[in-house]
Amino acid sequence: MKKQTKVILTVAIVLVLAFIFLYPRWGQITGSGPSSGPAAGPSAGGPGGGGAQPLPVNVVQVAPKVFENNLSVTGTIIPNETVNLRTEISGLVTKVSFQEGQFVKKGTPLLYLNDDELRAQLQKLEFTKKLFESQENRQKQLLEKEAISQEEYDIVLNQFNTNLSDIKLLQVQLNKTVVRAPFDGVLGLRQISEGSVIGPNDIIASIVNIDPIKIEFSIPERYASEVKVGSKIYFTNDAGGENVEGTVYAFEPNIDAGTRTLKIRAQSPNSNRAYLPGMFVRIKYVLGTLANAYFVPAEAIIPELNGYKVYVVNAENKVEDRQVSIGTRTEREVQIVDGLKEGDLVLTTGVLQARQGMLVNYTKIN
Repeated sequence: MKKQTKVILTVAIVLVLAFIFLYPRWGQITGSGPSSGPAAGPSAGGPGGGGAQPLPVNVVQVAPKVFENNLSVTGTIIPNETVNLRTEISGLVTKVSFQEGQFVKKGTPLLYLNDDELRAQLQKLEFTKKLFESQENRQKQLLEKEAISQEEYDIVLNQFNTNLSDIKLLQVQLNKTVVRAPFDGVLGLRQISEGSVIGPNDIIASIVNIDPIKIEFSIPERYASEVKVGSKIYFTNDAGGENVEGTVYAFEPNIDAGTRTLKIRAQSPNSNRAYLPGMFVRIKYVLGTLANAYFVPAEAIIPELNGYKVYVVNAENKVEDRQVSIGTRTEREVQIVDGLKEGDLVLTTGVLQARQGMLVNYTKIN
């Protein structure tokens, strides 16, 4: 009895599975199955759909515009000139003639060292000079009368010239006892006092020229070919305010192998001293201006293995794909270098559903 029950159950299961498998196929043959309805035809959005509804999309019309190719980077303010003031010789400081934070012109005396010993030596040489000068004049007259030999005259002349050289040497040493401003600039904090003995390794103060100031920044190597001396930058710092204009005056002749960037320097007037060395600034670097550039929204670009494409709407309101070459990317748009012309209608929505030849109902957007 148990064996007979098992056989019945097995046959029932086989019949149920056969029914499930064969019923849909039987409906397709007889036209009464669940797959024979309207949905079995071509898809509503596919090409050649006959009475299929058009795909609603948004498009932008391609039009030329003036494009300023800007690169946003960060940089640092550096001084036009800066140096730590030191003496060339050791000596006793007898006078400090500057104030901290003072603006001075080039050549202004800032510090004096004791020069008494050098002046005494110079005075001695000045007296000796008169003696050698008179001897040289007498020997020259005697030489003209052939009363002495040329050798005797040359000895006296050499003594006189040596004396003149010693005087010039002392004058140079005396000049070194006065430290002067090497250029126009603002003095920093004083590091020495009157009465101290200082040497070439001791810093007196710093002097900084900050008008004009320099702006140092780096850009990726891909833009290196577009860098030109004289191009403009606009910069500002965290303190706010309007953008200040600067001009590129120099750049490194090589790419930094570690960062793959090109270092650039620009100059800008700073008569009000609003910018100080070391400040962080945000920079807009103008690489160039294009008079007739084509741009489309970034969402319209479709990447492919061999490049990029966009969908356009043709005169029959059907989708047509175009291979394009892209250029500069902005925050929201991409430059089209090749593949589009003025007046083309480019899809910005429905790019995932659109197919070649598909009928669309488009709405223009700005």
